[in-house]
Amino acid sequence: MTHILIGERIGRQGKLRLGCSAVLFDERRKNILLTRRTDNGMWCLPGGMIEAGESVAEGCEREVWEETGLRVRIIRLTGVYSDPHNVVVYPDGNQSHIVALNFEVELLSGEPGLSDETTGVDWFPVHKAAEMDLFHAHAERVRDALVGQAAAFIR
Repeated sequence: MTHILIGERIGRQGKLRLGCSAVLFDERRKNILLTRRTDNGMWCLPGGMIEAGESVAEGCEREVWEETGLRVRIIRLTGVYSDPHNVVVYPDGNQSHIVALNFEVELLSGEPGLSDETTGVDWFPVHKAAEMDLFHAHAERVRDALVGQAAAFIR
């Protein structure tokens, strides 16, 4: 099961990886789309790892498509997250210190659906999502996106 270890500068034990997550609001900005992970059952923002040879925008849009079946476009960068005091441990034993870019995205097309990475895709009230126990501090990313400031948070 994918989980997070926390400790003083434990991120040094992991391989540095670039990730992304996406905040998709409904048209009234009252609800936000979350996915339930297959590997640990936790709810989170759609997202994943950026692959070599793609831009961060392409990577984020691809990850949302793969996990939800929705086509989106990036509107803005809301935050950069790089906590050196945690490392993500995957079921195969690999450990990653993830630098994650969080984007607000807008829906272009599609209907929410499941993938091999998700066991649930659903809309949650924004303020509920901001207080949920989401995977890898995604609730902080939701709260940062809600602020709506022009400059991205650097955390």
